[in-house]
Amino acid sequence: MRLSTKGQHAVTAMLDLALNARHEPVALADISQSQGISLSYLEQLFACLRRQGLVEGVRGPGGGYRLARPPQEISMARIVAAVDGPGATRTTTPGADERPATRELWTVLSQRIYDFLDAITLADFLEQPE
Repeated sequence: MRLSTKGQHAVTAMLDLALNARHEPVALADISQSQGISLSYLEQLFACLRRQGLVEGVRGPGGGYRLARPPQEISMARIVAAVDGPGATRTTTPGADERPATRELWTVLSQRIYDFLDAITLADFLEQPE
């Protein structure tokens, strides 16, 4: 399994937001500049993240985005699922012609990948020493 570019950029942008929006909202232009992600692409990603309740927009002067919930409640799995869909952290579903043992292997592996990503939150990265 490989994370999509959308998923990678969403995680990167959310981490940037978590690090820099502690007191004031962060403009997407600032994230674009610091992370090298195009502004129009970030706008698309943040629309998905906003719909899933992970970020909230602040209008007006000094506006931008901030986290909609505490960093310890936002897992990598939720971020990836917000932009790639709920099955994004799962491996592909095996075909009907696969052997039961193989099917079981992919089911277990898929669940472990999801559990791993779901156990890592934005807060885990905020607490790491620089």
